[in-house]
Amino acid sequence: MENEVSKIFGIRAVIEAIDSGKTISKVYLQKGLSGQLFSELNILIKRNNIATSFVPVEKLNRLSKNSNHQGVVAQTSAIDFADLDALITSTLEKSKAPLFLLLDQVSDVRNFGAIIRTAECTGVDGIIIQKQGNAPISADTIKTSAGAAFKLPICKVDHIKDAIFQFQAAEVQIVAATEKTDNLIYNVDLTLPTAIIMGSEDRGINPSILKIVDVKAKLPLLGEIESLNVGVACGAFLYEATRQRL
Repeated sequence: MENEVSKIFGIRAVIEAIDSGKTISKVYLQKGLSGQLFSELNILIKRNNIATSFVPVEKLNRLSKNSNHQGVVAQTSAIDFADLDALITSTLEKSKAPLFLLLDQVSDVRNFGAIIRTAECTGVDGIIIQKQGNAPISADTIKTSAGAAFKLPICKVDHIKDAIFQFQAAEVQIVAATEKTDNLIYNVDLTLPTAIIMGSEDRGINPSILKIVDVKAKLPLLGEIESLNVGVACGAFLYEATRQRL
């Protein structure tokens, strides 16, 4: 697969990769790992706000195919992430009604991939994710996206709130997909410059984020189940925006 996700094994190798500016999507660390070199790596990971996961050695053996991983496996990104400021500026210059998508810690790689695919099909100008808590751009993500991950700008920010404030400063309305409202998405004017935010699979959008959005909206649920899969809900929101814009 073109630009397929690769992995780096070993503490020193991962340190050098981070120092060189290589985009690291996640670092897997062996539980109980210690020592001076590990401390140096840990400082770099925190300084660069890289997602981490402490796992048993058996998982590291699988990830590295039993290579000499020294308790550390880093997963590199398959794509080059876009700069949010540059994306907002360039998009507003060419479009009077841009459409962006923010993901508040969508953690399942297949949901993420499906969302990227739908976003590309509905003309979304860019996707914004958080450095911590979001699913990585993995081989599974790319496969599920049908290659759309290579076609659509994706930005990483330290916190979704940072992106929200930047969009609001650029007069882009923030529409939150949440069940905590009586307002249906069909009542929202999506022909305006808009950034739609979708929440995680388990908890939805963080309450602190809901406090600062411009509009809250939901989909009607007529059955007994109280929620939709985030990928399905995202598709419904994006195609409502498409319907209004057509």
